[in-house]
Amino acid sequence: MGARPVTALNMVGFPNGTLPLEYLGRILQGGAETARLAGATIVGGHTIDDPEPKYGLAVTGVVRPGEQLTNAGAAPSDLLVLTKPIGTGIVATAIKLGKASAEVIATATDSMAALNKDGAEVARAHGVRALTDITGFGLLGHLTEMCRASGVAAQVWFDRLPLLPGAAELVQAGVAPGGTQRNLEYIQPWTVFDAALEPWQRLLCADAQTSGGLLLSVPARSVQAVVRELVTRGTPAAAVIGTIVADGEGLLSVRSEAPTD
Repeated sequence: MGARPVTALNMVGFPNGTLPLEYLGRILQGGAETARLAGATIVGGHTIDDPEPKYGLAVTGVVRPGEQLTNAGAAPSDLLVLTKPIGTGIVATAIKLGKASAEVIATATDSMAALNKDGAEVARAHGVRALTDITGFGLLGHLTEMCRASGVAAQVWFDRLPLLPGAAELVQAGVAPGGTQRNLEYIQPWTVFDAALEPWQRLLCADAQTSGGLLLSVPARSVQAVVRELVTRGTPAAAVIGTIVADGEGLLSVRSEAPTD
């Protein structure tokens, strides 16, 4: 939302007596390092005995009033830019099923571990109108929220979507989490899919992400500068995946290919 993180509290659930405390130490070390990279300081935390390990951070940040970036404000003719590839839900399910290769696991892990700090800073610097992170509701679910908050509609171009290596092959082999399938069912009533798109392609558009990227609604005049800076900073993706259009018959439209003009 355009804020600068300042402090963070560890929130931990850990199975005391079941897993070695060394694991907890490594978890906390990783959290501290990630907070440092984000520019925040860990100032304490809370730990409970829990049979299922859990770890998160409660973060406090600051932003100048009136400069918050929200999912409202997207305008017709804006272009949609995505900062991470999609497919983490599918890959995570493949890991649980023992169907993901070491290379696929490594790439997905690197993407999930990458901070969204650079994407947020680029958004602030270039007057992005609206943005949202892509997490559990999938690309189309979070884009739906942006469109409703902004009073607009959107068009997505499937051939422009950045995908994690292995994600397309895995979903074609029938690997898809329940959350992804429910996401697709949820967005169906207001989403028009190109008839050329196969069921597995539609699932990818709805894949439930863990630590996904940012979706930016960028004025057309600024999109080249935004993409160039994202690439320079080494963000996992810097893909122009669609456009904002005036609110019409359907809230979302997914084409198999971007228009040529």
